[in-house]
Amino acid sequence: MASEVAPPEEGEAEGCIQCQRGSKLVLFVTGRCHWGCDYCPLSDNRRETPDMFANERRCSNFDEVIEEAKAMRATGTGITGGDPMLDFDKTVEAVTALKNEFGKQHHIHCYTSIPIKAEQAQQLGDAGLDELRFHLLDLSLDRYMESVIAADEAGICVGVELPAEPDKENKLLDLLKQLHESPVQFLNLNELEITVGNQENMDVRGFNLAGGITAAAEGSAELAIKLKQEAEGLDFHVKFCTASYKDAGQLRNRFRRRGEATLRPYEILSDDDTILFGAIPCSLDDASDDVQELKSLLGLHDGWIRYDASTQRIEIPLSAAEEISEVISVPIMMVEVHPTHERLEVSSVYLNEKR
Repeated sequence: MASEVAPPEEGEAEGCIQCQRGSKLVLFVTGRCHWGCDYCPLSDNRRETPDMFANERRCSNFDEVIEEAKAMRATGTGITGGDPMLDFDKTVEAVTALKNEFGKQHHIHCYTSIPIKAEQAQQLGDAGLDELRFHLLDLSLDRYMESVIAADEAGICVGVELPAEPDKENKLLDLLKQLHESPVQFLNLNELEITVGNQENMDVRGFNLAGGITAAAEGSAELAIKLKQEAEGLDFHVKFCTASYKDAGQLRNRFRRRGEATLRPYEILSDDDTILFGAIPCSLDDASDDVQELKSLLGLHDGWIRYDASTQRIEIPLSAAEEISEVISVPIMMVEVHPTHERLEVSSVYLNEKR
């Protein structure tokens, strides 16, 4: 089933609203980042890489990025890394290319930990960036204030986004007053997660898993809720995003959205937001004859049967595969793939005893 989308809170950032719907392209412009935050969840295959990814798709140019955005009917883009400001020209190029293709209404937000210069803020504003989210390395606005003011004056909505670190309560409480006296319009608090990439560092700091099926760190949610309560009446919005919602909400909604937009006629979406279809192994030499024979046998129109040379199998509707699984003497499978560009295979199950 599709994940339920919570109604937006008053004052919530537009970037968050679109992310919750799963309608934002996630554009990873660079893996470069020299801060070395001990809670960084970035995987080894992306850390410090110069490569660009649009959602799960590795891209070598912005034409491919735009193709992926169209494949999921994106209403906006979140630019991330690494730190996008460490490849500033590429980041400005990304904003420009996306705005030129989709128009001003295509909402773009970007993350950085760098106190950018006023002229850089103006370049981003001129390119059309809608939101700039600062990750404050020392949990203080002091060294970022000039950047925040410059971005605000460039017409960019400015926010702060941080993990709720259970051992940084006092610093985060002090930060609330600073934000109230600044142009910052929102504070996003993410539940701290313990991942494969940061587990050793989290162990050193004494963090334990909160329990359940998420990777959330114990005490993070409680701190975020307290900060949200303490910020009531202050001049900015506070949002708390849980680890479970990031995984089961935003990601699932984005997968479902892309799946719905790119389904082939013979495919269906599962309750887990994966794609299901029937398949029959077949060599390239036999493919043409076998496809014609199956079209006639099953009464399938063009588009409802396809030969995939990369996997050497004929793909058909799952219902048709189930119908013939016990009456023909060849293997019949149910195949499950992710609705990503690479269509990563999740499972293949034989529907009959022919192996």
